[in-house]
Parts: sequence; structure tokens; C-alpha cells
Amino acid sequence: MNRSPRTRASAAPAELVATSRPVALHQIFGAFLAIGATSVGGGLVAYLRRGLVTKRGWVDDPTFVQMLSISETLPGLNGTNIAILAGDHLRGARGAIAAIFGICLPGALIMVAAAIAYRSRGDHPVVAAMLATIAAAAVGLSFSVTVQLGKNLLKRLSDFVFVGLTVLFVHGLHLSILVAVFAVGGLAIWWYRPRPSSREVTSQ
Repeated sequence: MNRSPRTRASAAPAELVATSRPVALHQIFGAFLAIGATSVGGGLVAYLRRGLVTKRGWVDDPTFVQMLSISETLPGLNGTNIAILAGDHLRGARGAIAAIFGICLPGALIMVAAAIAYRSRGDHPVVAAMLATIAAAAVGLSFSVTVQLGKNLLKRLSDFVFVGLTVLFVHGLHLSILVAVFAVGGLAIWWYRPRPSSREVTSQ
């Protein structure tokens, strides 16, 4: 016996039905507000990936890497650029506005308070130790998200070669990130260009 469309729709998993609906603007604002308020240590990209990909599933890893690549080549901070791109991806221009306000508001308020405290107690040994700890945590968070993305996206030997070339250009030859991205990106586009299959070559 065939099920009616209503019966089949009700049999679908609830989470699939939920993800098919557009994300509300207040959800976007609240998510980026939480990310902005809890991204301690400067590893904002790691927090963004966890909040957008792992926790909420609003974007997948390939889409997140595309947003990160675009953000790396544009002026401004990577975190705010990704927030704008993600908000636009979810709900267009209004989503981008909600995301940027959400992610910037906590940091702006906290930094005003931190600047006042640092001006009065910046040379205190406890403050210096806290800043050193936060710097170490930022490096660890950045390395963590790099490993997580690499496990999901780097599948071929050529992928690791392009990663190595980028590191060489930026850290070894001290080229700007923009130059390195365009150089390695152009080479990668040429390497991964569509090629005719052996059957097509034989038929010609």
C-alpha cells in the first residue's frame, strides 16, 4: 500500500525537516553573539568552525574552507569576514548584518573594559602571565582547527604539496598572503583542471 505524501513527510526525521527551514535572524545573531563572547585567546576561526559546522551544521567543511579562503584574501579580520559570509549564506544581507553585530558586540564591550584595566594594571605580573597564557591557547586553537580541516579535506599527495608551498612562500620566503594565495591557487587550478579521460583520447 502506497503512503500518502503527508504520511511520508511525517515519517521523515525531525532533524531533516528542521534543517530545511531557513535559519531565523535571531538565531544567527544569538549564535554569533555566543561565539564572540566565548572565543577567548584569538582562535576565532576554531570557534567559528565548531559553532557553524560541528555544533549547528549550518555549513559543511568544504563551504567553511571556501569562506576562510575568501576571508584570507580580503582586507579585515578573518573572523568578521567569515561571519559576514556565513550570515549572507544563511539569510542574505540581513543575515550578514545580524552575524556581524552579534560577533562584534561582545568583543567591543569586553575590550573597552580590558583597555581600562590594562592601562591601570598592564605591568602587573599576573596580567602579563594571563596574556602569555592566552597567546599560547590561541596558537593551540589555530593548530587544532587546521588539523580538523586537514583530516576532512586533504586526501591526495598534491593537496599536501600545495599546503607545503603556501607555508614556504609565507614563512620561508616572507611573501604576502595575497601573493601566496594567488600563486599557489593558480597552480592548483591548473593542476586540478578537467582532463579528458583515456577513453575520450582513444576515441579521438
